[in-house]
Amino acid sequence: MFIVAIVFSGSLVWVSMTIGWIVEGRTIVDAFWPSLFSLVGGFLFGLGAAINSGCGVSTVSRLARGELVMLATVLGWFVAWLFFAPALPNELKGGELVISDFSRYVFLSFLTIIIVVSCCFMNATNRRLWISMLGIGLMAGCVFLYEPHWTPSGLLKSMGGSLWQGQPEEWPRIERFILVALLTLGMVSAALVTKSFVLRTSSLTRIWKHLIAGVLMGLGAVMAGGGNDTQLLVAMPVLSLAGLSTVVCIILGIYVGILLLRSKNAKS
Repeated sequence: MFIVAIVFSGSLVWVSMTIGWIVEGRTIVDAFWPSLFSLVGGFLFGLGAAINSGCGVSTVSRLARGELVMLATVLGWFVAWLFFAPALPNELKGGELVISDFSRYVFLSFLTIIIVVSCCFMNATNRRLWISMLGIGLMAGCVFLYEPHWTPSGLLKSMGGSLWQGQPEEWPRIERFILVALLTLGMVSAALVTKSFVLRTSSLTRIWKHLIAGVLMGLGAVMAGGGNDTQLLVAMPVLSLAGLSTVVCIILGIYVGILLLRSKNAKS
């Protein structure tokens, strides 16, 4: 139920799409067909997320709660964006998938109605889960409306690209740093309020483990054009088959990663 709720967390993004169209006349982003890069990238991201025990935003959240080993994961993202992005072909996406905006709105509205009706028949725990996920998707969609590359991994991508290409003008705008800083501040505040903030150090083995996980997640995001947040809250709501296939491969990568970790733990 948790995974299904996450997959459909972007169902209310049509609200932010409507706001963007009314306020700025902004059109919906393009959709694409799957490519080999989106499939392999999704699998690698999922594999890294399983080793890391968390996706991109949850990594920052755990860091905000005092889990310092997450710094190794963030460093892994930066290393991947810095070294792999310039090495891969410039065009990693599949062909453009032409879908009318009307079709997108009809599909998302119908999906929203199904979810709302289904929530009426769920128990309190699952209802709270779905409402929370939809709320997160709606708020994140509004943030994407303001800054399409607001995620921490997106900021590191821009920094890495600027450093590699030696183009100071490509350095991220100060607003993006402020946005990530406030995101982290909000997470730290929540951790303090819920009394879950505890500084925790880690062994060198765990640091290497999370560094490798971060590199895998970063490489996967480079190949797929974004991590799970971008796929769930941007690509899938516009009915991009590339986004859907990437999410499926992320889930497959997580599953394989968990099996590998369980096998390793059983042997040890």
